[in-house]
Amino acid sequence: MLFSPGWRAPVRQGEILAVFTAGLLIGGTLSAAVIWLLSGFSAPLPTSVRTAAILGIAALGTAREFGLLSLPLPQNARQIPQEVLQTNLRRGTLQFGFELGTGVRTYVSSTAPYVLALALLLSHEPLTTALLTGTAFALGRALSATLTYLSQDDARDAAIATRMPAIKTTTALTTLSALTLLAL
Repeated sequence: MLFSPGWRAPVRQGEILAVFTAGLLIGGTLSAAVIWLLSGFSAPLPTSVRTAAILGIAALGTAREFGLLSLPLPQNARQIPQEVLQTNLRRGTLQFGFELGTGVRTYVSSTAPYVLALALLLSHEPLTTALLTGTAFALGRALSATLTYLSQDDARDAAIATRMPAIKTTTALTTLSALTLLAL
């Protein structure tokens, strides 16, 4: 559990959220920097080929979200060891945030982050664009923890689980549409 169960905890929940968010931001921007470095390998490809590949990947991602295509996503099926957060809460929270920020710590059920990463890899955008994208990915992950922290609704988890399929398909369609418009 990321947040302590009550007000008597030795570390305040807001502090843990801040450390977690810092870890997410470090991990997200580092991953984006690595993707940007690797994107140099796609630079020799003609722009039209890279654009077609990006749109094709986005279309595949959208088809997967709508259940038209069964495509397994890469995943790390391990749970975070309890010792990470129990030994040193601040350092463990920073580590956990960093690993989640990189996108390699847990299974990401949505196709959109993978489409985005491949689009960055193939488009060979400037470093600033890649870093801002990594930061946005991290902030998106931090938003979930922030809303959990701020929420006082016990039924929040059930409501999110009910809405998740619609959110995933809407995100996939939006990603495909945005990339198509950018390509035009």
